[in-house]
Amino acid sequence: MLTQKRFLFRFKIPCGYIEFGKELDESYRLPDLSLLELSSDLSSDLSSEFVLGSGVYPDFRVGWNERGISFAVRVRGKKQMLWCKSLSPYDSDGVQIYIDTRDMKDIHRATRFCHRLIFLPVVNDGYRSEPCVFWLPIHRAKSYPNPIDAKKIKLANKIFNGGYDLKIFVPQEVLTGFDPIEYPALGFHFVVVDRELGNRYFLVEPPFPYDYDPSLWGTLLLNRTDKNPKKQQKI
Repeated sequence: MLTQKRFLFRFKIPCGYIEFGKELDESYRLPDLSLLELSSDLSSDLSSEFVLGSGVYPDFRVGWNERGISFAVRVRGKKQMLWCKSLSPYDSDGVQIYIDTRDMKDIHRATRFCHRLIFLPVVNDGYRSEPCVFWLPIHRAKSYPNPIDAKKIKLANKIFNGGYDLKIFVPQEVLTGFDPIEYPALGFHFVVVDRELGNRYFLVEPPFPYDYDPSLWGTLLLNRTDKNPKKQQKI
């Protein structure tokens, strides 16, 4: 098996500050780092060719403020109905987000500052019809974050033929250790799960154990001054 090129770097992505209640415009869109797998020149500047992604799903945006973190996910190109089951959130179509509020890259097991949240754009198993969120423990974790009150996480969805939009706000009290002044960097990874279109990963994919090893996650730099994050670094 060839090594995934994204595994060869540690990515630090500027995450723009956004005032509470504002919409995440395109300037908050994360780069499509999967395009690295198609590039033959790893020395090329990623800040232009890759930053706006491939134009294919997902459009993933993130911004922060002192109250918490906002996400906006847009999925397009679907022909089949979403498969979202509250009894099987990990396997359902939706968004899985991993956050480490200490961004520790020298350990291979999650700490109490590491979070795994799963968001389903809708649940079509007969129990509910609105979007929902699940907290799942991270396998092999040394310890777990404080208990999460999922009701404090704000969700909004739009479901239509061809895809969905999902807006998420995770307040600071839900994230153990969230302190953007003292710790202005977050470990971060996401997976957009789709049984029809295939899964999309922010960084490494299976068989790398991204689901329990925070050293494989990227870094979001909580930038207070740059509200137009269109560059990223690789080191």
